[in-house]
Amino acid sequence: MTNKKRLEFDSLGSKQIDKKRLWGAQTQRSLENFKIGSEKIPNELIVALGQQKKAAAQANVELRILSNKIGSKIINACNEIINLKLIDEFPLVVWQTGSGTQTNMNANEVISNYIIKKLKGKIGSKKPIHPNDHVNLSQSSNDTFPTIMHIAINELSIKKLIPSIKNLIQEFQSKKKKFQKIIKIGRTHTQDATPITLGDEFSAFTTQLQSCLKRIEIARKELEYLAQGGTAVGSGINAPKNFDKVFCKHLNIITKGNYKPSPNKFEALSSHDPLVNFSNSLKTLSISLLKIINDIRFLASGPRSGLGELILPANEPGSSIMPGKINPTQIEALSMVCAQVIGNNTTVDIAAANGHFQLNAYKPVIAYNIIQSMKLLGEGINSFNINCLKGLKANKKIINNHLNNSLMLVTALNKTLGYDNAAKIAKKAFEENLTLKKAALELDLISEKNFDKIVDPKKMI
Repeated sequence: MTNKKRLEFDSLGSKQIDKKRLWGAQTQRSLENFKIGSEKIPNELIVALGQQKKAAAQANVELRILSNKIGSKIINACNEIINLKLIDEFPLVVWQTGSGTQTNMNANEVISNYIIKKLKGKIGSKKPIHPNDHVNLSQSSNDTFPTIMHIAINELSIKKLIPSIKNLIQEFQSKKKKFQKIIKIGRTHTQDATPITLGDEFSAFTTQLQSCLKRIEIARKELEYLAQGGTAVGSGINAPKNFDKVFCKHLNIITKGNYKPSPNKFEALSSHDPLVNFSNSLKTLSISLLKIINDIRFLASGPRSGLGELILPANEPGSSIMPGKINPTQIEALSMVCAQVIGNNTTVDIAAANGHFQLNAYKPVIAYNIIQSMKLLGEGINSFNINCLKGLKANKKIINNHLNNSLMLVTALNKTLGYDNAAKIAKKAFEENLTLKKAALELDLISEKNFDKIVDPKKMI
């Protein structure tokens, strides 16, 4: 049985639309014209679109270019979008017009038809609420879409990404404190080096992540400046004076944020440098995470034929053929997340570099990739933290064995014997499979008492 259709019109003519749906002709055209992929406009952008339309309606009412009667109805409809109660009415894919015009019109049509339906009018008639003349009043897709990009990404960073990073840092700080007295061998070039503590090693991880968090928070601040009010090309045509300021005032009440008008709307429409900067801060975080979790991966390698200095929690069987095998699965999952984020950032860089004249026409893919990166990082970090890092333990026996077997403890003798004599001891110990102490005594370069006094790992950290 075929769905019942209704007829709606736009500037290109008529379109048949499922009677159950609230979207209009322009949304329907996009559905039919862009059957590309399965990547939908993210919910975060739709919520931001509801917030943006609500703040715009409130600004238009305050500036007396929209009646209270119509404005209040638009505001109520926007609340339904913000609460995701109308999310099924937003079916469009990322791969559409590069300005996001069709998603903006999707919202305009849905708000218009939602109100008309509530008033028991004729859906699609555009009366008494017109999608362009009322819902889109004082706005253009060209300033609306970059505005919702900033809102969605900023809000997601505050609510999801930054808390996950802070929790991870807190756990690394806890491990740093717990491991501070465990002396182990350091490694440079993947070869034995002089001693450090396991706490020292984890302090490096902690500081890396703290620096990444600072970069993200600094980059996030740039997203508080919005393009709204620039309308089509940045000039603000068809928007009343001070619309941008009044809009931000109302948006800040809705979001509890600190949004401000961009000082140059031409720049805000034609380029997306703040988003590039923010995306690159996510890439830096991914690079840091890869370094950290790869170190943990190799320190936990084994359990008997690797380094084995760390013990990871056993969350699930690691092999369908090798009984008892446990793999570093949380590290592997987060590694793949980091690889995806680095790739997403490359797309953002290319997309942002290819804006032409007064508009960047890659907006949906920029927003999609950054939002995906943030969600993956937030969830990936939480999963690693809860299922791996919290249960991670030090294998003190293995750590001590590696420490005492290392030839690089000989470095402590440099000041007493000189570099060349210390090198002779290390070479003899390695070639003859001797301890450093025995090699030193056989070479008659130092007394046993002085050797024990000088070659003490506790004095080398």
